[in-house]
Amino acid sequence: MNLSAELNWRGFVAENTIKNNQEIDDRRHKKFYFGADPSADSLTIGNLAALMMCACFVRHGYQPYLLVGGATGQIGDPKESGERELKTLDEIEHNKNCIRQQMESIISPDGAANTKDDGDPTNDHYQLTMVDNLDWFKQINYLDFLRHIGKNFSMTQLLDRKFIQNRIGEGGSGISYAEFSYTLIQGYDFLHLYRTYGIDLQLCGADQFGNASTGVHLIKRLENARADVWSTPLVIDPVSGRKFGKSEGNAVWLASKDNGSGNFTSVFDFYQFWLNQADSAVEYLIKIYTVFTKPEIEQILASHSQDPSQRQAQKALAKGVTEVVHGKKSAEAAILLTDLLFGGRHIEALSESEIESITLLLPTLQLSTHDGRISLLDALIATNLCNSRSEAKQLVISNAISINGKKTTDPNLEISTLSIIKRGKNKFALVK
Repeated sequence: MNLSAELNWRGFVAENTIKNNQEIDDRRHKKFYFGADPSADSLTIGNLAALMMCACFVRHGYQPYLLVGGATGQIGDPKESGERELKTLDEIEHNKNCIRQQMESIISPDGAANTKDDGDPTNDHYQLTMVDNLDWFKQINYLDFLRHIGKNFSMTQLLDRKFIQNRIGEGGSGISYAEFSYTLIQGYDFLHLYRTYGIDLQLCGADQFGNASTGVHLIKRLENARADVWSTPLVIDPVSGRKFGKSEGNAVWLASKDNGSGNFTSVFDFYQFWLNQADSAVEYLIKIYTVFTKPEIEQILASHSQDPSQRQAQKALAKGVTEVVHGKKSAEAAILLTDLLFGGRHIEALSESEIESITLLLPTLQLSTHDGRISLLDALIATNLCNSRSEAKQLVISNAISINGKKTTDPNLEISTLSIIKRGKNKFALVK
């Protein structure tokens, strides 16, 4: 399957500037860039969809350039309503480092875009380049920018953007000059990367098509050259009907641990999110969020249809996405923990290697450091499931704590064997 066919099959086709989609297969310069602003210290599964599109391009021989918006992040991409809260420079630097690592891990020789050593020597040229637009914007004179960039756009052209109309129209929240100028800054990114690296293709989510088109306009005006934008549809949550993303309040984060802001989703919860998708959504999501081939997905869906109660498609989806974001070992651990908690496996039958794999996901307390036994209340505090003995005691008495799948209401209980402690619906710890 060629690139254009795979993009269409996976659903990675929205608005673009290419008249014939097959042009993407035979493009002379197989380079693209994709950018993300450091508005948080973690990307979400909304961002992941676009990164999976990028990975698809890489698998077909394209050279990726990933941009972290150290400059644009200081302004913030305009929203449909309301102005973004400005981050401090320290927050931006922190966020920038976090999302750079996430982008690099997903589009990397070890991730979804792996083309090196895959048995096909024709695509072993893969190399990732990371850039930061602060590196060039900190050297730009404001008057020069207005003279050489701003003069190429009419106010009519900029005011015609739908989100600007919404913001300045009746009942709108208004828009600052800083936000209004964002599109010119992003447009200049494209121009700079064209001049520096010969990049003539930008990939983005559908919500960024307007900003990306600004760069196409600049390259045509100032370089008398063609450049293009390819966008992918925003992924809609099949349950809520809202897009996956930070601004919607339903974010599933790619970070599995707290980097300081609380923006994280544990590997186990990440896996469970995909495992709990409805049958009506799973075909749509498995094409976007995994690197399974068309024959593999067709086989998965065929097996699923024979006995939907076994949820084979959901299991494949959850495993595939978790492997892409968190690696195979974490995915295997999430599967094992799910089987322990909900699938009838018994913790006593686990091998040493299986026990060790669970420690990747759960706060772990070593019995050996407590003379081989510990009270349940102390274990709850030591594993951060509770903040105090009084809180721990109240939860135990109120039937909110279970050990190895069995509820307990005994606050005097001691633990001396391998155990999984569960608080409520989704908080767990391992004692071993």
